[in-house]
Amino acid sequence: MALFTKEEALNYHSTGRKGKIEVVPVKPCVTQKHLSMAYSPGVAQACLAIAEDESKSYEYTARGNLVAVVSNGTAVLGLGNIGAAAGKPVMEGKGVLFKVFADVDVFDINLNVTDPDKIIEIVKAMEPTFGGINLEDIKAPECFYIEERLKAEMGIPVFHDDQHGTAIVTAAGMINALEITGKKAENLRVVVSGAGASAIACTNLYKSMGVDPENIAMFDSRGHINKSRTDLNASKQAYATNREYSSLAEAMKGADCFLGLSAKGVVSKDMVKSMGESPIIFACANPDPEITYNDAKEARPDAIMGTGRSDFPNQVNNVLGFPFIFRGALDAGATAINEEMKLAAARALADLAKEPVPDYVCKAFGVDSLTFGIDYIIPKALDLRLIEYVSVAVARAAMETGVARKTLNLDDYGKQLRQRIADSTARVSAFVGSYNLDI
Repeated sequence: MALFTKEEALNYHSTGRKGKIEVVPVKPCVTQKHLSMAYSPGVAQACLAIAEDESKSYEYTARGNLVAVVSNGTAVLGLGNIGAAAGKPVMEGKGVLFKVFADVDVFDINLNVTDPDKIIEIVKAMEPTFGGINLEDIKAPECFYIEERLKAEMGIPVFHDDQHGTAIVTAAGMINALEITGKKAENLRVVVSGAGASAIACTNLYKSMGVDPENIAMFDSRGHINKSRTDLNASKQAYATNREYSSLAEAMKGADCFLGLSAKGVVSKDMVKSMGESPIIFACANPDPEITYNDAKEARPDAIMGTGRSDFPNQVNNVLGFPFIFRGALDAGATAINEEMKLAAARALADLAKEPVPDYVCKAFGVDSLTFGIDYIIPKALDLRLIEYVSVAVARAAMETGVARKTLNLDDYGKQLRQRIADSTARVSAFVGSYNLDI
């Protein structure tokens, strides 16, 4: 059953101030002195300090808490290539999630540009404004090229959430699924349906966890990716195996894990039945998975199953990752978000799923209790402990791998985060409540 009608959704976006975000001053401007400090002539002092030492831009401007969500609307989740203007509501929504969950400010940058080199040129030119770049809904394979170039050429974190967000959350689920089943990553046989940005990034992270590339069977729209094919881009070539499978069904026989980032209904009950003992299934096609939760569990009650949906256990939801990853990266003054930071985020999510779940989380999802096991391997998105677990882990990894510009006392940092999100939540609730929206 739908939670809302089309009219309700459109009213949500159009009632009161249009859209979902606005810029709000955080310094007073009610006297002549305030005005002169905010702009001329007092602003010159901040300008001169930054001109002398550019790192002071993190001290005297909002840069250190400001992320650009950059998109050209060529691969909007579930909607496809709808363009930059039509993709803007999604990017505003990303800004809402950044702010509500991690108190990170966002400007959404919607570019009417498809040339990847032009996108790179534009984003690089915006570096003095931002503390980090979140690339979003840019189609593959251009997104790989854009991210790699920007990561190499910019001095601030660049993170394509469509790739790495899903990868981090499914990796967290994988860590816990391996613990529950007693399986080892190095022995795991994985079948991947889909070879776009998310699928490639997930599989890259699984490799970092120890999965053997020769044990990964990846499928794109033309079939199994193997070394006999001559139509593969560089990202797909990395997963071309010597073994060839004639079909997804053949590859699924005896497999330990299935990852789906492709299309509704491509996996049948019989295919799930053919998998190995205690199969791990992440069917993440949006809005409808490759196989439904009920069908998969009916075929294999021993399956550990996750989807992108909130109405079934183990939701793979990117909001578990990106707000808190950027929070930790920004606070550590990180110059990049590296593999170690991503794995740290995945391990932190996995650890949180093993902790007793607060009553408020259970009530929010309409259940009596949540206990670590096959139906709870990934934390819920409304768990307020996420910021402390994930952001602290990411900041620690940034410091340990040498990409942090700051040294944080992590015990104090965790406490500060708890207070910060409490203050931010109260501030946002009061501000939004002033509109008296009936939603």
